[in-house]
Amino acid sequence: MSDINHRIALIDTLMAHYNALDADAYADMFAEGGSEAMYRGDVVREGREGVRSGMKAVFAEFPENRADVLQKFLLGDRVVLHERVYRSSTAEPFDVMTVYSFDGDLVERVEFIR
Repeated sequence: MSDINHRIALIDTLMAHYNALDADAYADMFAEGGSEAMYRGDVVREGREGVRSGMKAVFAEFPENRADVLQKFLLGDRVVLHERVYRSSTAEPFDVMTVYSFDGDLVERVEFIR
C-alpha cells in the first residue's frame, strides 16, 4: 500500500472508531504524546490518555454524535478532512476542518479549524 493510501486508510479507521463512539479504539490510534488542539491554539486533549478520557466525556454527553467526511485531502505527510459533525438529531450540525499529523502509524496531532 502506498504511503498516500496508508495515511488515508489510517484516518478512515480512526473516523470509524469515532462514529462507533469507541473512545478506546480511537485513542489507541494516537501516539503516547499525541494531542488534539484548536488550529494554532490551545490543546484541548493532551496525550493518548487525555484523548481517551476527553472522548469518553464527549460521547457520554452526545450519545448520537457522528461525523460525516465531506472531503479528504492529502498534503505531504498530513491528512486534512472537511467534516460535518452531528451532536444529536435535534442540534444543528457544524462543519470543521481537521488536520492530522503522524508519528509513524499513529496520530501525533489533530488540529480543528472551525
